[in-house]
Amino acid sequence: MSRAPVTASPFAITASDGYTLGAVRYTGSGPATATIIVGGATGVAQRFYRRFAEYAASNGYDVVTVDYRGLGESAPADLRGFDMDYGDWARLDLDAVIGAVSDARPLFIVGHSYGGVAFGLIPNIASVDAIYTFGSGAGWHGWMPRQEAARVLALWHVAGPILTRLRGVMPGAMIGLGSDMPLGVYRGWKRWVSYRRNFFDVPELAHEAGIAAQVSIPVVAANSVDDVWALPRSRDALMSGYASVDVTAIDIVPRERGLGPIGHTGYFKPSSEPLWADALDWLNGQTRRLATTG
Repeated sequence: MSRAPVTASPFAITASDGYTLGAVRYTGSGPATATIIVGGATGVAQRFYRRFAEYAASNGYDVVTVDYRGLGESAPADLRGFDMDYGDWARLDLDAVIGAVSDARPLFIVGHSYGGVAFGLIPNIASVDAIYTFGSGAGWHGWMPRQEAARVLALWHVAGPILTRLRGVMPGAMIGLGSDMPLGVYRGWKRWVSYRRNFFDVPELAHEAGIAAQVSIPVVAANSVDDVWALPRSRDALMSGYASVDVTAIDIVPRERGLGPIGHTGYFKPSSEPLWADALDWLNGQTRRLATTG
């Protein structure tokens, strides 16, 4: 795909509870046919998705990235004592972004991990026309290779409790999981991934899981076979909870695509541009479909 000049414009979004989120809108030089919201991964700041956003904006989309509360431009001066729930990123933050950018054009989410896990918890998800997500899975250790499962269990039950008690935050940067995060993220994330199907099996989220199971939207879920945190079987377990969703599952074999290792974060590195082209091709098809169906 060709490239065109792109403008990045920071702006603020206010969630329904009054919390202010830092976001960036990427626009190309010509009129956009649709809008993409990037729903990022746990602990990953929006700047990580800048190159993808520029790529999509240069090819006919308005693209909006956002830092969830507690991250990047949406973090308080001190994370210690910052009160929030892991589900707030979907219920409040992504919901606020949808409300802020919705217009007459098609609206899509391109997710990464969390962004493709929790979309069923977004109250305003009916305003989204389609989702293309990378590396979204249940996160349960049993879906991981044995060595990675042992490492993850040690993180959740040994290193995590000690470090969070000492630091008062989840030290994501220290343990290789992105940015530091509020304790509410640590507690909720640990709870969700202790189940085979993530939040769908969490007892206290049964009502919300039931609502999520009724969401009906086209979804492509692309997972690399070297993504040990979200292998295809982990994705399939998660997506089984979305009983009303039309899911197209794609297993990415990096070597067959002429790509290097992808893992859990490589989907949005510049070397994975062919995967971005796949996503935009599919979204372009969704735009055409919506134009013919009205």
